[in-house]
Amino acid sequence: MTETLETATFGGGCFWCIEAAFEELRGVETVTSGYAGGHAEDPTYEAVCSGNTGHAEVVQLEYDPAVIGYEELLEAFFTIHDPTQLNRQGPDVGTQYRSIVLTHGDEQHRTARAYIDAADEEYDDDVVTELEPIGTFYEAEQYHQNYFEKNPNDAYCTFHARPKVEKIRETFAGKVTSD
Repeated sequence: MTETLETATFGGGCFWCIEAAFEELRGVETVTSGYAGGHAEDPTYEAVCSGNTGHAEVVQLEYDPAVIGYEELLEAFFTIHDPTQLNRQGPDVGTQYRSIVLTHGDEQHRTARAYIDAADEEYDDDVVTELEPIGTFYEAEQYHQNYFEKNPNDAYCTFHARPKVEKIRETFAGKVTSD
């Protein structure tokens, strides 16, 4: 492991699903569910769900770039959500569920911009993924952290998180923690 971990932040629907999928990848050391991209200070889950804070449900990763690169994280992100759905993913509707990449520095921004532009050529519909600098990340309440791991038989997790986890395991075979 390198001495310095890097940080990446993504939002693409419910953070329970995105968190569970990213936790599968070797080199991702921590995944924290939270809120970012809005204007309200110290938002709560209830406030974010109202759609009035401007925040999205996101996950913030600490990863080892010697094991997994930022572009591979982008590939995983685009594998586990539909970047053409505006302000929704599956049954979750609202700006808090929008597709968003929040960058940590110019290099991430350039890499993400190029990835999004290339992805736009691959889809029939326009990619609506937002791209902006991170700003402030607010950690979600404790009961949201590792939700899928703690609640694998929850109906929402069974129908929405588990398929994303399985897709990561299939797409990134050889690069997941269960290998």
